Amino acid sequence: MSLRSKTRAGIIAFVASVLLGSYGTDGEEVCDNPLVYNLPPSSFRSSSQLSTSHGPGFAKVNRREGAGGWSPLLSDKYQWLEVDLQRRTQIAAVATQGRYGSSDWLTSYLLMFSDTGHNWRQHRQEDSLGAFPGNSNADTVVQYKLDQPVIARYLRLIPLDWNPTGRIGLRLEIYGCRYTSEVAGFDGKSSLVYRLSARTSWTASESISLKFKTLKNSGTLLHAKGQRDHSLNLTLEKGKLLLYHQQDVSSGSGGKLLVSLGSLLDDQHWHHVKLERLSTHLNLTVDKNMQQVHLPAELSHWHIHMLSVAAVQSHGLQTPILPNRNFHGCLENLLYNDLNLIRLAKQNSPQVTAVGNMTFSCSEPVFVAVTFTDSHSFFQLPVLTSWLSGTVSITLQFRTWNKAGLLLTFGLQQQEGSVLLYLSEARLRLQISKDGNTLLELSTGTGLNDGQWHSVELNSMENYLSITVDRDEGATAHISIPLLPTADSQLFFGGCPAQKGSLNCRTRSSVQGCMRLLKLDGQPVDLIKVQERRLGNYSDLKIDMCGIIDRCSPSHCEHGGKCSQSWSTFHCNCSNSGYRGATCHRSKYEQSCEIYKHKGDTSGHFYIDVDGSGPIKPQLVYCNMTEDQTWIVIQHNNTELTTVQASPDSNQHFASFHYPSEEKQLSAIIRQSEHCEQELSYHCKRSRLSNTLDGAPFSWWVGGPASGQIQNYWGGALPGSRQCTCGLQDNCLDSSFYCNCDADYDLWTEDSGLLTHKETLPVRSLVLGDIHRPGSEAAYRVGPLRCHGDKNFWNAAFFDKETSYLHFPTFHGELNADISFLFKTTSSSGLFLENLGIKDFIRIELSSATEVVFSFDVGNGPLEVKVKTERPLNDNRWHSVQAERNVKEASLRVDNFPATIQEAPSDGFIHLQLNSQLFIGGTASRQKGFLGCIRSLQLNGVTLNLEERARITPGVRPGCPGHCSSYASLCQNQGRCVEKTNGFSCDCSQSAYTGAFCHKEVSGSFKSTTSITYIVKEPYELSKNSSSLHSSIYSDITLRGEDISLSFRTSQSPALLLYVSSFYREYLILLINKHDELEVRYKLHSSRDVEVLSSQVMNLADGHLHTVTIRRQADTVSVQIDQNPKEDFNLTSDVDFNNIKSIILGRVPDSEGLNADLARLASVGFTGCLSGVRFDSICPLKAALLHPDSRVTVTSPLVASSCASASQADSYAAETTHSLSDQPHSVDPGQPLVNTIRSDSALVGGVIAVVIFIIACAAAIMARFICIRNETYRNQEVKAAQPDDIHEFPFSSQADSLSVRSENQREFFI
Repeated sequence: MSLRSKTRAGIIAFVASVLLGSYGTDGEEVCDNPLVYNLPPSSFRSSSQLSTSHGPGFAKVNRREGAGGWSPLLSDKYQWLEVDLQRRTQIAAVATQGRYGSSDWLTSYLLMFSDTGHNWRQHRQEDSLGAFPGNSNADTVVQYKLDQPVIARYLRLIPLDWNPTGRIGLRLEIYGCRYTSEVAGFDGKSSLVYRLSARTSWTASESISLKFKTLKNSGTLLHAKGQRDHSLNLTLEKGKLLLYHQQDVSSGSGGKLLVSLGSLLDDQHWHHVKLERLSTHLNLTVDKNMQQVHLPAELSHWHIHMLSVAAVQSHGLQTPILPNRNFHGCLENLLYNDLNLIRLAKQNSPQVTAVGNMTFSCSEPVFVAVTFTDSHSFFQLPVLTSWLSGTVSITLQFRTWNKAGLLLTFGLQQQEGSVLLYLSEARLRLQISKDGNTLLELSTGTGLNDGQWHSVELNSMENYLSITVDRDEGATAHISIPLLPTADSQLFFGGCPAQKGSLNCRTRSSVQGCMRLLKLDGQPVDLIKVQERRLGNYSDLKIDMCGIIDRCSPSHCEHGGKCSQSWSTFHCNCSNSGYRGATCHRSKYEQSCEIYKHKGDTSGHFYIDVDGSGPIKPQLVYCNMTEDQTWIVIQHNNTELTTVQASPDSNQHFASFHYPSEEKQLSAIIRQSEHCEQELSYHCKRSRLSNTLDGAPFSWWVGGPASGQIQNYWGGALPGSRQCTCGLQDNCLDSSFYCNCDADYDLWTEDSGLLTHKETLPVRSLVLGDIHRPGSEAAYRVGPLRCHGDKNFWNAAFFDKETSYLHFPTFHGELNADISFLFKTTSSSGLFLENLGIKDFIRIELSSATEVVFSFDVGNGPLEVKVKTERPLNDNRWHSVQAERNVKEASLRVDNFPATIQEAPSDGFIHLQLNSQLFIGGTASRQKGFLGCIRSLQLNGVTLNLEERARITPGVRPGCPGHCSSYASLCQNQGRCVEKTNGFSCDCSQSAYTGAFCHKEVSGSFKSTTSITYIVKEPYELSKNSSSLHSSIYSDITLRGEDISLSFRTSQSPALLLYVSSFYREYLILLINKHDELEVRYKLHSSRDVEVLSSQVMNLADGHLHTVTIRRQADTVSVQIDQNPKEDFNLTSDVDFNNIKSIILGRVPDSEGLNADLARLASVGFTGCLSGVRFDSICPLKAALLHPDSRVTVTSPLVASSCASASQADSYAAETTHSLSDQPHSVDPGQPLVNTIRSDSALVGGVIAVVIFIIACAAAIMARFICIRNETYRNQEVKAAQPDDIHEFPFSSQADSLSVRSENQREFFI
């Protein structure tokens, strides 16, 4: 190769290496060039230097000149190193290194940026943490890449910590690249107008982007005008950007606010703004935050015709329409779509017009601000000598979030006299005191803690004093004592040193905020001299910057919580949001009616939040818990049977159904439920539905999610079948049709049934067509939407090996993470959940039998939140865990034990960054997994499908039985818990009560003629010809003990409550005697006298509710009435109650065997109310009212009543729902009962009134304590007709107890 060729190749290689060093392979510039290496020494400044060889010019990475780096004179927190990059530059990374050959290096530092060398802005990671990690030795270079590149000319590094055995020592490098932009300046009177060229068609998207900086907190940034005088106006108001939709802007009205974003945007720093129109919605982005808003209907096909920048400009361009709203500041890189409008203005494009004195540069006034960072911050200045004459003038501006804090204080010549200017309750107050006594106090202003700049003027001359806020009328006073400071007095701004004990300012904290434009007697104070300690002094102060942060923008308060803040933290007011917690993240309400039921609640209205902490709002529903299934009932605007009214204007009748729940709420309920249904009934007389399978239907309905889809099947049939229930069952009135109504008979018939396919629910509208022929009549009913079964609540997995686990995709809970689940185990430890990141992690585990630990790390170091319980958690019962972590705190709750809460650091990392899989029940790396069941695991409101994963995972089984171990206590009043695959139910067959938890009393109102006879054993004559099975069921029953309970209310005295008879003329009677006292009469031997057990509780016939419990074991009888002390008695005649025949309530039809007095009382009957009657496992009143059969005989009227309910009223109003079959009216066969189905407020109100009346009745008068009657001696004589008693158990060998049935005994109720 020739020399010339070699030279050319070398040049090409050199150029290529340069290009490849600055650009990537795709041609895009790689912004990582070293920027400090070639800077001259004049580009470096510092707060001080240890010596000339330790100057800032030597602070270059890997350089050894001078002393090998920069070191300040003192190593303290007030030192800094500044670099001037000569022009605005894009900065991508910063690298630090210790001073060469020394023990001097930084371990952490802050970074500040500026365009002018003033008004510095601190760079923060994640908008919270400000500190950057430094070095661990003097030689290693540690580079930190900024999360977002910064555009600035100046960089200032402030040491925070350094090697404790050395001093501050630094070498640094800055990496970035060249930055170019087009800039325009506006003086508050100028603007720029862009007219779009005529377009041929509407475009689906438009975008406008720009950067701006300003010192003014208000002004019009953009005004985009389109067709029909509709416009969008982007305006700066009090430092926030507001987007308005306006029509006829000349009217001066503000228009409709679409969205608000950003805060403190008047800080004279660049802020990025982008406005995008994307078909049906707008995106507004301010810096890192974006909000989306749907376009108003008027703007659906709107586009921009003219764009005014910095003013609302008219077509004529003479003057702005609203001149007082013009923008004053600078704009950069103003783009409409990809068109740079400032560049077009420079090029004098005819489409762009500059109005007024618009410049192509950015003029920035220098306002030096100071930041009082904590309650001890202050700076001091000497008093002016001119003030010694009594004339004082001070002006300043401040901004803060705090309601209270000291702004200014100085001493007076009078002994211990002082002046205090401070904030209290967000008002400005001036106080003059002497010898500890307040001589004068003035106040002015309000709401001064709003973060805005507020100006203050304090003027005093001779006997006149005034303070003014924001140039409004302030407070003035005539004073007899002039403000005369001493010659050596100092002005303390923000606070005062602790050693200045003579000043009462030390009792007040400094205002945490910013101050600027300080003038004394009209002369500006040079705060840079204060920073350089050439004027006054300061402590805990940041000078030449305003470090105020809006912690409510963007707000971390979720679900509509209202954010308020102080200087160092924020607070969320969750009132009326339906959520709670530090950030209003966690819902107050359960996710389904099923969960309320398993907390012991009964039927009523409840708020449910189907997705927990997710975005769907809580909704009010009715929970029907009266059946085995728990139903969610959602009404709509018309659940009544409605006649169809023919309209002369239309051949069809249209009905629309509106639900109180939002679309997302309805869809979530249907999706989460195991089963949903909705009644659809059509009553017809010569009104057809489909007529033929192939033809177009006369009628149809619309159902399903969103707007729904047309459906042509009817209640009880299958989707798409075009049939009704009778067609599916092949029993229509006319077999040639698939619906009864299609037979077109001239008589009333119906096609009714339930719609059960969730994909087509709910019913949204109904269209009926065949209603206009002569003789056509029709009526319809669409019932409420009813759903039962919570797929999420019972979703469970059983881990039977310590090495087994389930895995799911990474959990994303960067700012808010809530985790809830239930578990049961017999193991003392195990891992519930774990998800890892590179450094971050989140974990919940059972660390011991009595402790659950929630641990995590978001970059601030591991944090543990522990709950220690009083009872062991490995008892194989269900226990709940709720863990939450947000930017403010972390909390952990186990069952109902007190929650443990730990606050997050106010200035730390806040994002939880995970990247591994989410492991449940163990991990691949940990040996000790969880043994037991985990159920209803939810992360941020989303339920993980444990059962689905468990089916394909070895060592894990889907589902988890054994719910009665935890929920059996919900079954009340002798109800028995029955296991189900998903949950449990209460068997009330042996209880006198009914309802989901055997909690609802069965009560009846008795008249004197009412009688209930329950046959316990039939006479032998009637059963001797029965089968052997029948004989065994009705075998002789002999008892050596009874368990009796009932409630009553009556004003009758004497009165018979209960009569139990025997074939051997034995009996047990419970009555109220003529003294209104309870008597229990036992006759357990036909030849012996009756034994009377009299209670000492009086006034039982007082019309109030009383509850009686009687228990007998052999000869020992205990009686308890209401809450009175239990009374004990002993029987003397016998202990066997033989061959029980019947149990009678009310009037006794056959009083054979009773004496005359008892026979007379038995014939009188009982007048009043009885409820909850139980004799061992027999419940005669319940059998008569709910399960009448051959064993129960009822004579005279027996009315079910709630008047005897002794339970507390439900917290929620109960509803009574009636169906068509409930109506007692006599109507034509098949004719619909129109408007007879009611569930309105009158009915609910009536039920509530009854419940309140019952509560009043339940407040029984407590009787005095009584003396136990003298014990009678037990007669050892045995009954001649019975064998000797040789058993130790309370029941004879002839039969089991009524409460413990033999295999062949009949079960009385179900």
